[in-house]
Amino acid sequence: MNIAKELLRLVNDEEGLTTVEYAIAGALVAAAVVTAFTQLGNSVGAQVERLCDAASTGVSDASVTCDRTTP
Repeated sequence: MNIAKELLRLVNDEEGLTTVEYAIAGALVAAAVVTAFTQLGNSVGAQVERLCDAASTGVSDASVTCDRTTP
């Protein structure tokens, strides 16, 4: 039977597993990138806030405003 041979071939086919493994690896890499950029963004935000504080306290005759809202 031709159908039985095709079903047996599909059961023994491991090519789809490679695709799933790559998808899982890609998801892990994407999660690591998101985590890294989130941490980097927090660090940069803190540095900008410190610079803004220094600019607003260090310049007495200029009007310095900083937007301190967080997205």
